Amino acid sequence: MRLFAAVLPPEDVVHELAAEVGRLKELPGVDGMRWTERAGWHFTLAFYGEVDDGLVPELTARLERAAARTRPFRLAVRGGGQFGRGRALWAGAEGELDTMRLLAGRAEAAARKAGVPMDEHRRYTAHLTVARSRDAVDVRPYLEVLDAFRSRTWTVDELVLVRSSLPTSGVPGEQPRYEAVARRSLGAAG
Repeated sequence: MRLFAAVLPPEDVVHELAAEVGRLKELPGVDGMRWTERAGWHFTLAFYGEVDDGLVPELTARLERAAARTRPFRLAVRGGGQFGRGRALWAGAEGELDTMRLLAGRAEAAARKAGVPMDEHRRYTAHLTVARSRDAVDVRPYLEVLDAFRSRTWTVDELVLVRSSLPTSGVPGEQPRYEAVARRSLGAAG
């Protein structure tokens, strides 16, 4: 199954961001943008890709230990950025990002220790993808709007292992489906 570890924003924060994304959709030049569905908004900590079903129990156990060793932390959705010359537009994060990076590193290490093959390590950038495009897009107007955005701050108290099911129908605009496979509390080690 296709898996990743994530932080999920609470519903009221998703609602705040959805209102901001609604403003982005009103800007000129959005024809090339495919907007992600709010039900799938998340901050990926570590992407695992296809994971053999036999490795999932060990991965889940190791993620539980990683979560237990990480204290809850404060986070807000703030600002934005892009990857690939506008091919991905994202909302950023503000708060205790050092702790979030630590949790991301532990989620990646948990996978390696569980035997999940991982791509080369990259420096973690906290981001929540709001739109994608097949082509390069000038996203400066979107970034100007996102730059002024800041959600309320919440306490992240869990790491979520998420299953991602890619679209199979071939219907244009169909989005991946996400399902929480496991939820692990932060700071459970005391």
